[in-house]
Amino acid sequence: MTATVSTTTAGPARVPTAQTPPRSGRLRAWATRAPLLPALIFMIAVTQLPFVATLVISFFDWNALYPDARSFAWFENYTEVLTDPDLRKSVLTTILLTASVVLASLVIGLGLALLLDRKFKGRGFVRTLLIAPFLLVPVAAALLWKHVLYNPEYGLFNGLLHWVGGDSAAQPDWISNTPLLAVEASLVWQWTPFMMLILLAGLQSRDSELIEAARMDGANDWQVFRHLTLPHLRRYLELGALLGSIYIVQNFDAVFTITSGGLGTANLPYTVYQSFYQAHENGLASAAGVLVVIGSLIIATFALRVVSSLFREEASR
Repeated sequence: MTATVSTTTAGPARVPTAQTPPRSGRLRAWATRAPLLPALIFMIAVTQLPFVATLVISFFDWNALYPDARSFAWFENYTEVLTDPDLRKSVLTTILLTASVVLASLVIGLGLALLLDRKFKGRGFVRTLLIAPFLLVPVAAALLWKHVLYNPEYGLFNGLLHWVGGDSAAQPDWISNTPLLAVEASLVWQWTPFMMLILLAGLQSRDSELIEAARMDGANDWQVFRHLTLPHLRRYLELGALLGSIYIVQNFDAVFTITSGGLGTANLPYTVYQSFYQAHENGLASAAGVLVVIGSLIIATFALRVVSSLFREEASR
C-alpha cells in the first residue's frame, strides 16, 4: 500500500514586531523635550519678542517728543536709512571698519599662531599673555587705548616719540589726526587673540606625517606653508573671518569711547544709538537696528555652514 504524503509549501515565518503606539511615542518625545521648554520660553521672551517689537516700530514714523504725531510709514524709515547721506556714510564706515579689522586681525593672528605652533621654553606663558587682550571688557580696552596710548600729553606713543627724538619730536594728537585708524587699531589689538586661537587650533590639527613626508621630499618651510598649511587653514580662516565680522559689525564700545562717533567714525550701531537717544527717532533707529540684525544673520548663516563643514571634515577622517 502506497502512502500518499502531501506537502505544503509555506514561506518564511513572520515574527510579529512590537510597535510603539503613536500616542505613547509622542508622549515620550514631549517628556524628553519638557526640561528644555523653560529655556526655550525664556530665550523667546528675551530675544525674539523685543526683535518683533523693534520690527513693528520700524514701520512707524515715531518721534518720542511728539507721541501724538505717530503714523504708519511702511518702508520710509528703511528708505531713509539707505538714502540719507549721513546714514549711508555710517553703513560704509561699518563695512570699512569691519573689513579692515577682520583682515588685519587674521594676518597678525596667523603670524602669532605660526610662532606659537613651534615648541620653545615659556610657550604657555607667552600664549597666556597674547590671549589677555581678548579677555578685557571692551570699554576698558577702549579706555586703555584712548588715555594710556593715544593721549597727546602723557600717552605712551608720544612718550616713545619724545624718548627717540628728544624735545624736537612731533607730538601728534592721534585721535584727531587719524580717528578711524585709532578705532581700528584698538579693535585689532583686542580681536587678534581670537583669530590666533582659531588658527592655532587649525595648525595643531594638521597631519604631521604628511608634513614630514613633504620635508623628506625636499620641501622648504615656505613650500610647506603654501601647499599644505594654507589650504588646510582655509576653513579656519573663513570661520575666523565670519565670526569676527558678526561681532565687529555690531561694535559700539570702541567708537563711543574713543571718538564719540565724531570725525567720520560713526558706524551703524552708533547711529542707532544717536537716532534713538539723541534725536528720539524711534522708528528710524529701529529700522537701522533691523538692518544691523539682518546683516549679522546673513554673516552668521555663512559661519554656521563653515562650522558644519569643519565638523564633517573632522568626522570623515
